[in-house]
Amino acid sequence: MESTPAGDPGLFGPGSVTWNMHGDALMWVAGIRALYLQALHPRAVRGVVQNSDFRRDAWGRLMRTVDFVATAVYGTAAEAEEAGARIRRIHRLLKATDPDTGERYGVDEPGLLLWVHCASVDSYLDVQRRSGFPLGDAAADRYLAEQRVVARLVGLDPAEVPGSRAELTAYFEKVRPELAAGPEAREVDDFLCRPPVHPLLAPARDLLWRRVADLAYACLPPYAQELYGRAAPPPAVVTRRLRRTGTVLRRIPGGLRRQLPPRHILRAVARLGSGARPAPYKVGR
Repeated sequence: MESTPAGDPGLFGPGSVTWNMHGDALMWVAGIRALYLQALHPRAVRGVVQNSDFRRDAWGRLMRTVDFVATAVYGTAAEAEEAGARIRRIHRLLKATDPDTGERYGVDEPGLLLWVHCASVDSYLDVQRRSGFPLGDAAADRYLAEQRVVARLVGLDPAEVPGSRAELTAYFEKVRPELAAGPEAREVDDFLCRPPVHPLLAPARDLLWRRVADLAYACLPPYAQELYGRAAPPPAVVTRRLRRTGTVLRRIPGGLRRQLPPRHILRAVARLGSGARPAPYKVGR
């Protein structure tokens, strides 16, 4: 790939809601909530389970997803477009089979891509706003409009993607009859509750990961929890837990947090200067 001139702000830039929100520590909780929600669409989750050994390479798959999202947000324009093209090439090759009808279908069906996108952005917004990230209604709508860029990268027509909270709400009302906690969703639930790790890491998994996964599950909308059939604390209790968690994690120095993989923010700041560091106060209402 040709070298990119220094100072390329990418597809979003430091002034966007996306740039500043995606640098927040609570995005990890939001990402796990998104996985729980995405798994409730039987056709979409079959595309994952039937085309990957996610139990053996779950961490690799998770980090590849994180890498794509971070590249789309913090990479140069060329890097983001290349990452999108790579995703589209992979998806074009993958098929899944409906076990009830024998139907073969592509995982790049627009309806499936749209579900994955909407489940993601809904999770990001829900967790961030409930955790105390300063994101008012207008900023939330700007975020959804900005995220149409990511939808385009994976192959969707941006005009068909919800660009406001009202449009996202209408989308979920329309798609809810298609959702179910089938066998594949149960697999995802089992994995997220107790992912396989090296025996030496099992105590850390039980102490840390389980708490994060439980919190992410508790953030799901009530209809999703009903489908899974696992109880969760009342929403007000969950919101208080999110706020406490957000307060603790946001006190960790940003420089330390940004050392964690995939480190795209560090490269973006090196490219654009210290003023490009993501921060909640830059979002506006």
